[in-house]
Amino acid sequence: MPAFFFTMLTEILQRHQPFQPVVLFDPAKDHLQSMDFTAANTDLTPDILDDELRFSDYVTQFLARHNAAFGIGGYGEHRTIYARSAHFDTESEPRRLHLGIDIWGPVGTPVYAPLNGWIHSFQFNNQMGDYGATIILKHVLDGVPFHTLYGHLSVADLEGLKVDAPVAAGQMIAHFGPLKENGHWPPHLHFQLIMDMEGKAGDYPGVCRYSERAKYLANCPDPNLILAF
Repeated sequence: MPAFFFTMLTEILQRHQPFQPVVLFDPAKDHLQSMDFTAANTDLTPDILDDELRFSDYVTQFLARHNAAFGIGGYGEHRTIYARSAHFDTESEPRRLHLGIDIWGPVGTPVYAPLNGWIHSFQFNNQMGDYGATIILKHVLDGVPFHTLYGHLSVADLEGLKVDAPVAAGQMIAHFGPLKENGHWPPHLHFQLIMDMEGKAGDYPGVCRYSERAKYLANCPDPNLILAF
């Protein structure tokens, strides 16, 4: 997709801020804590990453220790944690670069649509390390189409959904899913902006090879243009 579309969408999103919150928190009293999932975080040992319950406990205890409502971060982050799943390994080069923002918090946390749109697609991406239950919305602002992806949801949130059904800004659309439904990750939301879905439905890479960083980041603008954390 030509670079001017990226610039155009970025400017449009900046003009339309603020959007409805994707998760509810009170900025006057609720703390959001940045989380590091790169090799620099030596607290995340292989023993923890290899045990989904210990990994989940690590996130819960980290947030409690920092008195944080949610853990935040990950856009453009080169993450070593994906080595825990063969889903991200390829013959030529493993996928490690994160293309969305993760919001880490309690299972069952409600997720809301930040702006009006339609259901583009949905799917249960059910393998170790994948999104688990996934919803993708389509939006149009000032005549420019784009998409928002919500990964690691509860499977129950997919029941009754219909492609092209309208979704209103502020409407609750999902919840943080449990381990067995969210790709076996600690409960969180993967939120991603996507300009061109490239013909895909119910799924789009949330992690890419580092060598393809420029290509994917050009199609996936910073989600903080909507989240404004």
